[in-house]
Parts: sequence; structure tokens; C-alpha cells
Amino acid sequence: MDLFVSMFAATIIAATPLIFAALGELVVEKSGVLNLGIEGMMLIGAAFGIWVHFAGFPMILAVGAAVVGGALASLMFGVLALTFMTNQYAAGLALAIFGAGVSAFIGRGFGTTPVEAIQPLHIPGLSDIPILGEMFFQFDPLVYLSFVLFAAVSWFLYRTKAGLALRAIGESPDSAHAIGYQVIRIRYLAVMFGGAMAGLGGAYLSLVYTPLWVENMTAGRGWIALALVVFAAWRPRRVIFGAWLFGGMTILQLQGQAIGLTVPTEVLSALPYVATIVVLVLISRNREAMALDFPTSLAQPFRPKG
Repeated sequence: MDLFVSMFAATIIAATPLIFAALGELVVEKSGVLNLGIEGMMLIGAAFGIWVHFAGFPMILAVGAAVVGGALASLMFGVLALTFMTNQYAAGLALAIFGAGVSAFIGRGFGTTPVEAIQPLHIPGLSDIPILGEMFFQFDPLVYLSFVLFAAVSWFLYRTKAGLALRAIGESPDSAHAIGYQVIRIRYLAVMFGGAMAGLGGAYLSLVYTPLWVENMTAGRGWIALALVVFAAWRPRRVIFGAWLFGGMTILQLQGQAIGLTVPTEVLSALPYVATIVVLVLISRNREAMALDFPTSLAQPFRPKG
């Protein structure tokens, strides 16, 4: 039971940065924009967060700096993809490479000195409940924030007029523009929200999950977040379950190494990514179900007429 509880809690923690990044990209893609630069934005967020923390500022400012860093990085993508209408695939890949380089430059003087991580909350009464307290009520504030943001994104997309407008733009920007919506402005806001969420995911890696600076510390999580959006068929609820699946596979491979399974460590390390690929292949076979929520104008440039 102790092993199960610890693995459950570790799974939730490992999934948290993926939830942030994937929810942000979900909103971006719902607006009809495809940003492949999540990996770069997460790295910039991780570097900005630990940089501000090393400078002696409070942890909340370090997290805020990561969010701002991710949003600014996404703004660069927005200028290229929305204003100059460059190819969104190329602009996103360029952002991923740019983010890796910028984060390496910022973090070159950090070394491998651990930082004081954000501490778990102790909720009086709830945290002391046997088993359940350890499973649900002993996480850090950002884990709980991921659940709040999941609920907020779900409510925004399907319960608000602004969310309806965002989804309408993702389906048919010409029609949305014809009835008065400012398509480019709304897409800019969606792109910057996605960047801010990716930066928050990066901050979680460098300030909670590790917590220290390691170059390219995202280790492909940005690409996994992209895959999670497809896995979720562009639905917020499935995003969180997909993140837990990947987080569980990550913890499973670490646990396998810890107990000394006679399997090459490279195979165990690849297990989460293999599981993600298998799930995506299985899901993609049902094209009708995927098409229900697929944004029709995804990655298609838009130029206002008139």
C-alpha cells in the first residue's frame, strides 16, 4: 500500500508540467493556430524561473517570471505566424530551437546547485488522513493550480461567449470575421496564453520537480504535450487523463530501475514515449471521433478581408 500511495502521488506530480503545457496548447489549437514551439517555451520558462529565484526574489515572482518568459516567447511566434503569416510549422520549430539556445545561455552560470523547492501544502485535518491524505492533500500549490486551470479552461471553452468565439474562429475564421470578431487579436491572446502555460510548466520542472537547472531539462515533454492534445481529441478532460498516463509510465520506468529489473535502462527510459506513440496510433484509427472536435482551420493562415 505504501508503494502504491507513493507511486500515485509521484504520478500526479510528474503529470503536472504536462497538464500546464497541454492545456495551453489546447487553447491555442482551438483558435486555429498550431504552435510546435512548446519545448522551447518550457525551457525559457524553466530558465527564467530559476534565474529570478537565484537572484533572491520570492518564489511567486520566480514563477511569474517564467510565465512572462513563456508568453513573450510565444509572442515572437505570433508575430511570425499571425502578422507575417509565415508557415506555422516552421515558426514553431524555430521557436523550439530558439528556446533551447536561449535557456542554455541563461543557465550557463547556474551549475548544478539545487534550489529550495516549492514546499507541499499541509492542509489541517485533510493532510493527516491515513492513505487519502498522502494521496490527495500533500501536494505543492502548483499541483492544485493545475486542477484549477483545467476547470477554468473547460468552463471558458464550453460555458462562455468568449470561448464560443474562440472555437468559432478555429472552425471558420472568415465567418467569425464576417460577424465582427477580431480574429487576429483573439488568436494573439490564445497564443500568448499557451506560451504562459508552457512557461508555467517549465517553472514547475526547475522549481519543484527537479529542482535545479539542467540544460534541456524538459527532455521532450513539450513534444509529449503536443501529442497529448491530439490524444485528447482537443478535449480538456482527456488532456488531464493523458498527462496522468504519461506521468504514470514515467514513474513506472523509474520504479523499475530502482528495483533492479533485468531490462536495459534505455528500454525503461523509452517506455513513456513508446506508450504515448501506441496510444496515439490506436486513437488515430477512429478518424470520425477525432474529427468531431478537430479545429477545421488549424495551421491555416488568415488575412482579414476588407
